[in-house]
Amino acid sequence: MTGINADRRWSESMPGAYEQYLVPVIFRPFAEDLAARAAALNPGRVLELAAGTGVLTSRLLTAAPSVEVTATDLNEAMVVLGSTRAPGAVWRQADAQQLPFPDGGFDLVVCQFGVMFFPDRVEAFSEINRVLASGGRFLFNTWAPLETHAFEVALQAGLERAFPVDPPRFFPTVPHGYSDPAVVAADLAAAGFAVEDEQEVTLQGRAVSTADLATGYLTGTPVRAAVEERGDGPAVRATVIEEMTARLGPGPVTAPMTAYVFLAAA
Repeated sequence: MTGINADRRWSESMPGAYEQYLVPVIFRPFAEDLAARAAALNPGRVLELAAGTGVLTSRLLTAAPSVEVTATDLNEAMVVLGSTRAPGAVWRQADAQQLPFPDGGFDLVVCQFGVMFFPDRVEAFSEINRVLASGGRFLFNTWAPLETHAFEVALQAGLERAFPVDPPRFFPTVPHGYSDPAVVAADLAAAGFAVEDEQEVTLQGRAVSTADLATGYLTGTPVRAAVEERGDGPAVRATVIEEMTARLGPGPVTAPMTAYVFLAAA
């Protein structure tokens, strides 16, 4: 992806940890919500962007079994793993800003927690508009501010304790860096979309172990590179787990997570 920086890169070794530790806790609850919303629109041809390891893809195929789903991700390692997790979809590596699909080929484009990774969102949204048929919809979610996500508040506190000077800022600036609904709506409008609906959704994440959750964040997201660049990985992991456990308990732990869901018409 043109202009991508280190905070947005996913190494080949990360998808496994992401799938094992983060998907069940963080992403599956919202995938079930988004899949139900998508199925209610009765689409025929669906394009999924930033599909990751396929948690939303598999829910879409279950919620709307007659739908043709094309799942894409920028990262080839995600595509490889995702295709084994949701083999009912057609999987392709693709850049959201340069989609390899003809005009008007889809009724619905869906994206779960991916739009914040697009370097130029208006450009990506314009590409999404291009591949939608007339009257097609774009359905996606984006995280609310960091303070609305209890797991990641605890994680960031642990990182700041481990690195009092120059702590990694991936979570506040990237996953939670596109958290103003007015800015999102303006970007959609600039790309030719009309916002039909915007909702704030809070769901509960349930982690068996705070230590496993910390491991997922530290090894299954781009914060891994930032930690490795700064020094002693095992000591950092121990500090982060200690801080997260002090705030959340050792587990099992349940905590709220808030996102915004947008539905826009082409």
